[in-house]
Amino acid sequence: MPLANENKPNQRAIPDYESLEYWNGIIKMSLSKFFVLCVLQRDELHGYEIAKQVETCTKGTCSPTQGAIYPVLKEFEQGGYVTSRVEVVNGRQRKLYLVTEKGKNAFSQAAAAWQEVGDRVREVVEETT
Repeated sequence: MPLANENKPNQRAIPDYESLEYWNGIIKMSLSKFFVLCVLQRDELHGYEIAKQVETCTKGTCSPTQGAIYPVLKEFEQGGYVTSRVEVVNGRQRKLYLVTEKGKNAFSQAAAAWQEVGDRVREVVEETT
């Protein structure tokens, strides 16, 4: 993420708020959990498939890495939002994730919250431009 004061070594890093890259990064971090729950509404998937489907459904604007997906899935599993089972394919184990009723409810709440935020952002942008 770009920093406004990256050449000043003894100062706390201040993000470059004029950078589109900064704002895209913040939005993508916030939306990644939403889109993981979104793709799991459709089917039972393993981590790599989840990442690919998130990338596809967001048309590439959100492309979670394997390092980002698995901690989210672990958190969702510990919270009861998803369950998992191990399947063996060609001698290799892989973990498949399935959204629970609690996860479906969480997705509904997240969708409502993001819809409201999107509506407010549109209104504010229209009023100020």
